Amino acid sequence: MALAAVTGLTAVDGLIKQGRSAVHTAPWLHVIAKQGALPVDLLLPVTGRTYVARINGRKMHDTDAVFQQFYDGLKLPDYFGWNWNALSDCLRDLKWLPADHYVLIVEAAEEALSGDSSEQQLLFNTLLRAGQRWSYTQRPEGIQLGRLVIVMSCDAASVPSLQGRLRSCLAETASS
Repeated sequence: MALAAVTGLTAVDGLIKQGRSAVHTAPWLHVIAKQGALPVDLLLPVTGRTYVARINGRKMHDTDAVFQQFYDGLKLPDYFGWNWNALSDCLRDLKWLPADHYVLIVEAAEEALSGDSSEQQLLFNTLLRAGQRWSYTQRPEGIQLGRLVIVMSCDAASVPSLQGRLRSCLAETASS
C-alpha cells in the first residue's frame, strides 16, 4: 500500500532518481518536497521493528544544535562525543535502539546549517556515509541486518538545490 505513487522516475548518474515531488537515491536516500509523499514500501520493511526519528533542520543553526537534534531524535547514548566523528560512529551503529530498521526524517533539510556551507556539507557527508554503510554491509548468509532510510524534506523550490548539494556530496564520498 502506498501513500502516493511517485511518477516520472528517471535514472540520473546511476544513483539518483527524480520525480516531480521526490528524489531517490536507491534504496536509502529520498529528497521530498514538504507536501510530497513516498510509497510506504520504500520506507518500511515487510517485517520487523522500525524506529522512526524526526529531526528539524530549522533548529540546526550551528553544529551544537545539529548534535542536539540527533541526540534527542535518535536517543544517542550518553557516551556520544558531541563531534562529527562521534555522530558518524553512532549513525553507523544504532545498536542502542531496539529496532531492526531505522527511518531518519530530516525536516527542512535545506535549512540545516544554511549559514555555513562547509559545515552543511559535513552534515550531508556524514548522513550519506551512514546510509552507504547500512546499504553496502556484507551480510553473512542467512543473516539480515537492519537498514537505514534517510528522508530529507524541504520546500518544493529547494528540491533541485538540495539534490545538487547531495549529488556533489555523493561524488565526494564515492571518490574518498
